[in-house]
Amino acid sequence: MRHKDQNKELDRRSFLKIGGMSTIALSLATAGLPGDLLTNTAEAKKHKPTKLQFNSDGKFKVVQFNDTQDDERIDRRTIELMEKVLDSEKPDFVVINGDCITGGCDTELEMKQALNNVAFPMEERKIKWAVTFGNHDEDSSGKSGMYEEDMLKFYMNYPCNMNEPGEKGLTGTGNMNLHIKRSKGNKAAFNLWLLDSGRYAPSQIAGQNFAGYPHWDWLRFNQVNWYYEESKSIEKKYGYKVPSLVFIHIPLWEHRFMWHGSVDSRTSSSHELAVKRHGIVGERNEAECPGPINSGLFTAMLDRGDVKGVFCGHDHINTYCGNYYGIMLGYAGNTGFGTYGLPGADRNRLRGARVFHLDENKEGVLADTHMVFAKDYGIDLTANDQSIDPLPLNEKEKVKA
Repeated sequence: MRHKDQNKELDRRSFLKIGGMSTIALSLATAGLPGDLLTNTAEAKKHKPTKLQFNSDGKFKVVQFNDTQDDERIDRRTIELMEKVLDSEKPDFVVINGDCITGGCDTELEMKQALNNVAFPMEERKIKWAVTFGNHDEDSSGKSGMYEEDMLKFYMNYPCNMNEPGEKGLTGTGNMNLHIKRSKGNKAAFNLWLLDSGRYAPSQIAGQNFAGYPHWDWLRFNQVNWYYEESKSIEKKYGYKVPSLVFIHIPLWEHRFMWHGSVDSRTSSSHELAVKRHGIVGERNEAECPGPINSGLFTAMLDRGDVKGVFCGHDHINTYCGNYYGIMLGYAGNTGFGTYGLPGADRNRLRGARVFHLDENKEGVLADTHMVFAKDYGIDLTANDQSIDPLPLNEKEKVKA
C-alpha cells in the first residue's frame, strides 16, 4: 500500500545476489514459460475455454498471494514463501491479488523480469493462476513504457495463466469472472470475481479536490453494475445463484465498519462487540485504506446474495477476517518481503498467504479460509534485504542455497 522510500530502493538494487532460495531448475523450456519474454511486445494468445473444475471428491482449493510488490531484484524469501505454500497446500488455483510489482524497474526488460519472478512458482508447478491489479503495478510504467494493459497481455502468454482481456467498457483492467465447474457435469459450482479496484483518486470531481480524504481509488459504478447484471445472467443460465468470492486489491469501507462494529465509534469496547457479532479473527495493525467514495459493491452483493466473501490486500499488516452480515470480509496479509511490514525486528512476522477450502457438497461451498505464514515454514524472518538477481528469462541455471 505505502510507497517505498526511494533511497531505500536505491540501496536495495546495490545489494549483491544472495542465495538461499530452494534449489530449483529455472529453465523456461522445462517450466513452459512464454518464449517471447525478451521481445519488445508480448501479444496475448487466444485462450482456451476455462477449465476449472472441482476434484472428484468435491473439493477445490484456492490460494491468495497479495502484494508481492517488488522489482526485478526480488527478495529471495518472497519466492521461497510462494514455493513452500504451493508445495504444502497444493492449490487448484492461485490469485495474485494486486501490487504484483512496484517501482524500480527502469526498462521493459526489467519489467518483464519482475513479472516473471512472481509467475514462475505457479508455472513451474503447472498450477492455474490469475492476477488482479493494484495501485502500485504501474509505478515503473513511466520509465519502462509497460502499462497495465501491456502487463495483462504479458501475463496471458503464460500457459497456466487464466486472465482474460476483461469486459469491454469497464473502468480498470482485466475485470473478469471464472466459473468452477462441478466435479461432474458442466454446471458451475462456484465463481471467482477478479476486479480492478484502481490506483488513486482523481485530482478533483465537480471542481472539488480530495484534500483531507483518502487518496486511493474505488470501484466505479460501471464495474459494480457489471457484477450485478452478470450475476443475474449467471443465475438465469444455471437456474440457481452460483456462490462466489470477490478479489479486489483495495478494501471496502465495510472492512473498517466491521472491525469497529460501528461507522463512528472506534473504541476497544466497540471492537469487542464486533468480534462477538462478526466472528473476527486475525490482526489489524494499520488503518484500512479505502478510497474516498463508497462504491456500493457491498449493497449490490447483499441484494444478489451470491457472494460469500470479499478479500483484499493493500494494507500489508492486516490479516483479519470476519462475517459481515452474511459476507466474509478479509485480508490476505502481505507475501512480499521487499516492502514494508511491521515495525523493527517484527517486520516480516506476518508475511504469508490466505487459503480457501471449497466444498461443493457444503451449503455456500466456501467451507473454510485461513492464513498461513512464512514463520510456519521456517523461512528467515530477519528484518533485512535479501534481493537476488532476476530469475533468468532464457537460460538454464540453478540458484543454489
